Amino acid sequence: MRIPPVIISPSVSCGGDLPLLIMGPCVIESEAHTLKMAKLVQAAAAKAGLPVVFKASFDKANRTSHGSYRGSGIAEGLAILAKVKAATGMPVTTDVHESWQATEAAEVVDLLQIPALLCRQSDLVNACAATGKATSIKKGQFLAPQDCANIVAKFRAAPAPKGAAKHRLILIERGTSFGYNTLVTDFRALPIMRGFGVPVIFDATHSVQAPGGMGSKSGGAGHFAPMLMRAAMAVGCEGIFMETHDRPKQALSDGPNVVPTRELDAVLADIAVIHGLLGRRDPPQPRR
Repeated sequence: MRIPPVIISPSVSCGGDLPLLIMGPCVIESEAHTLKMAKLVQAAAAKAGLPVVFKASFDKANRTSHGSYRGSGIAEGLAILAKVKAATGMPVTTDVHESWQATEAAEVVDLLQIPALLCRQSDLVNACAATGKATSIKKGQFLAPQDCANIVAKFRAAPAPKGAAKHRLILIERGTSFGYNTLVTDFRALPIMRGFGVPVIFDATHSVQAPGGMGSKSGGAGHFAPMLMRAAMAVGCEGIFMETHDRPKQALSDGPNVVPTRELDAVLADIAVIHGLLGRRDPPQPRR
């Protein structure tokens, strides 16, 4: 089956000839740090010869503890992301947690992102679809991959503005709950989700997260993330999502599971090599 590419910006699509990268820090920590990270991400992607969307969240509304840093807020965060676009020319993405945020974020970002814990929130899904913007929805840790058929159907049923490109949807696989504080990756999820006719991105760094694993915050095993990325590219998907940080131990969110920026060149080189060797095959069909 042919999976139509999703156009994100005039120069970047998901499902084109090359795998798409979605990369950046988990959360906007400051304007200076975000711009620094954007330049590091852009340079690494360019060296690997891969298209990239810069990711940073203006709000992390689902932190483990009320005392954890949440972000800059929507007004300041979108202003910073606008400066990233102006300085680098990269398309940008960010999380939206509430329906009203979709319209405001769509004025700036090129790709709206719905977090995994909100993937079944009908009003939020409808609000993102109604903007006409490309949207990525993360599969909830609590869902089977086949359950994403309902997410796709919900998004496609939502109205879009007149004249806008409808139903530009990307699904993101980010692991499945396995008991307490643990996620595992079932790589069968990638072809199952691609079988719904939408591009699928593999989120490697959240797949090695340990939700709530450090008591008042989540832990993780970021050193396993590159291995999972290589496996995902071999199985077949339209791209890779990874959070990265120049100083993981000082990161204000998700430090334990990020890929340090100093490792990006080697990690992205592997992704490019595997894609070059194997390409991207259609999802396998059951034998008759």
